[in-house]
Amino acid sequence: MVELRDFRAADCRQLVEWIEGPAELWNWSGHHFSWPFDEGQLAEYAAESATPLRQSWMAFDPTNDHVVGHVSVRIDAANASGRLGRVLVAPEVRGKGYGAAMLTKALDAGFGDLGLEQIELGVWDDNANAIRLYEGLGFGCDRVLRDVVQFAGKSWSAMQMILPRSAWAADAASA
Repeated sequence: MVELRDFRAADCRQLVEWIEGPAELWNWSGHHFSWPFDEGQLAEYAAESATPLRQSWMAFDPTNDHVVGHVSVRIDAANASGRLGRVLVAPEVRGKGYGAAMLTKALDAGFGDLGLEQIELGVWDDNANAIRLYEGLGFGCDRVLRDVVQFAGKSWSAMQMILPRSAWAADAASA
C-alpha cells in the first residue's frame, strides 16, 4: 500500500503545506518548530535526516507515486534504540490506512536495516487516534508524563510508548 523513500530538502514544502495551523504544528513537533511554519525551519531537520542520527522518510503510494506521509526515527546507536516521531499523514488521505502502512514500513526498517532493539515514541495523551494506531502496531504505554508543558491555554501530558524488537518479531510471525 505504501513505500518509503528518504526525506530530502525538496520535501520541506510538502510538510509545510500539510501543517494547517499552530495547534497541528505543535501536535506534530512539540516545541521544535514555531508558527508561522516555513521551509526555512526545516533546513536543519533535513540536514540531520542525512546523518546517522536520524532516518526520515516520505511515504508514497506506489500505484500512483502520490506522497501520502512522513515519518522519522531518531537513532541512539549506542543503545540500539530509536525514537519514532514526526509522523504525519497527508490531510487528503487521512483515515484510509496509510498511517498504519507507513508506520509498519518504518518499523520494519528500524528493526531490520537499522538493527534497533527497541523503538519508543511520545504522543500527546489526548490524541486518541494516534494512540489507537500505535497500540494496534504493538506499542505499549511505558509511562505518562503529566502536564509537561502549557500551550494554547491548556496543559499537555505526554504518553511515552515502547515497542521492543521481540514484540514486533512475535507480531510479524503471527501475521
